[in-house]
Amino acid sequence: MLSITRKSITLAAPAETSGLGDQAADLIVAAQAAHWFDLPAFYREVRRVGRPGSVIALVSYGIVKVDEQLDSIIGRFYWDVIGPYWPPERKHVENGYRSLDFPFTEIQAPDMAMNASWTLPDFIGYVNTWSAVAAMERAIGPDPCERFSHDLGEAWGPAEERRTIRWPLSLRVGFVWS
Repeated sequence: MLSITRKSITLAAPAETSGLGDQAADLIVAAQAAHWFDLPAFYREVRRVGRPGSVIALVSYGIVKVDEQLDSIIGRFYWDVIGPYWPPERKHVENGYRSLDFPFTEIQAPDMAMNASWTLPDFIGYVNTWSAVAAMERAIGPDPCERFSHDLGEAWGPAEERRTIRWPLSLRVGFVWS
């Protein structure tokens, strides 16, 4: 097999106006983003750029899974502490995009997950990227994660111990042209 080297191509555009040509795509994927889109405009764009037989996939992931004890601590923080600070659109992520209109011939996707091997500082760093954490910091001041970090650290064990972090994926997959 012959391999051709090409320069990297970067395209940045709103999902609703991709700049791609008509019927230019075989696969259209929006990962952890569709809940922010103007869906009617996005779906018009999908129909325009999708070739006959093309597939659209909306991918989301919700709350992480580690183990029963850590999941309990993470769940309390996620739902009870920062829960009120999540934007309303987050509900679509939490229900696997099932609440979003999906006007395509849907096909069953296999169960999938993303996995990572993280230390406690890795995990706390990730949690600090959550928009609800930032919103809570703006509302009540710095470090809403302090108590959570302490509780998680006690259950985690040595901070440099690696744990498998798992994000179950939710997929809405369908044929653009059926």
